[in-house]
Amino acid sequence: MNRFIALAIAVFGTGAIASELNAQIEERPRLPREVLDVAPPSERVSGNPGQVNIRPLACQNIPLAESRRRIVNIAVQEWAFFGFPIADLTDFDDDLPAQRNAALSNQANIYGFSFSPLRRGGRFRALPVGEASRVASSVVGYWAATPRGATMIDRQNQEWNGPQGLTGRWADPWSAAFISWVMCEGGLGESNQFQRAIAHWTYIDQAINARDGRARQSAFVAYDLGEETIAPGDLLCSGRRPAYRNIAQRRRQLGVGARTHCDIVVKLDETEERIFTIGGNVRRSVTLKLFPAETDASGKLRPTDPPEGADMRPLFAHLKHRADPIGPNALDSSPTLRALDCELKFEERHLAFNLMPVSLAEGEC
Repeated sequence: MNRFIALAIAVFGTGAIASELNAQIEERPRLPREVLDVAPPSERVSGNPGQVNIRPLACQNIPLAESRRRIVNIAVQEWAFFGFPIADLTDFDDDLPAQRNAALSNQANIYGFSFSPLRRGGRFRALPVGEASRVASSVVGYWAATPRGATMIDRQNQEWNGPQGLTGRWADPWSAAFISWVMCEGGLGESNQFQRAIAHWTYIDQAINARDGRARQSAFVAYDLGEETIAPGDLLCSGRRPAYRNIAQRRRQLGVGARTHCDIVVKLDETEERIFTIGGNVRRSVTLKLFPAETDASGKLRPTDPPEGADMRPLFAHLKHRADPIGPNALDSSPTLRALDCELKFEERHLAFNLMPVSLAEGEC
């Protein structure tokens, strides 16, 4: 059994794992530029942790119609670079037997993955020093793509020069910086297309303004959940403080800071009624989330509300990319996962991730 099947089983609990297996889930290097022409975030900075400086690097500018797929491809590549972590938000059963949870956690740890079904009041530890060192230049590179990047990197340098060094937590959340960097490399280089920022509410407000006719060049338009069909390349956003339930509530506070978070949609699984997204600083990593969903009366797949008391931010906004959809299986057809088809048996790889099959032409590898 290959390591990707082991990962899926450890995370989702779909079966037993043979005790003799001891393979490690490893991060994947980013693809060669001739396969996916993306400047790694580390190219935006120089220096070692504690002495990092920004290196000026322009964003990509490509036709809007091409940016949707590129955004997905870049997000998937970063997920692979961080080692394919998965957060299954479809499991809220606090009454699961402790023995089952312990077994899954043990097996997941064998493969280098932290099994952590969402629970109330949960906190996540800082990254191990080796992993923190490996991804340090990437995280500060995400910040470097934002207008306040220099300030954020200075704050992180101070943290690294403090008593905890690389073993400490990130000085500031970097999820919005991750989204901003993806959009920068994804072809939305102009601020009137996407307002890069260190806080998600900035570009959420831009998308709301686009909905109201005040930001006509914005690549994203804000909708309530269920208003429009969700597609890969769109964004799904949540609010904790305040806990918005719809964009009308946010509209009344445009320009006011808020604790929000957005992830990039990469796959719709209509059979299992799940929506797959990728976001940054999710459990200290770039992580694939599985949201529970349902098919509404009009046939659209939309996220379901979390159960009462669950430690999960309620989704309140769907930021829809203006470009035409690219199909529900964009995760499968991304260059990163297609590269796995060249290394693994076709049926093994797709069984591992429960993804839609993608045919590779003879000689394409």
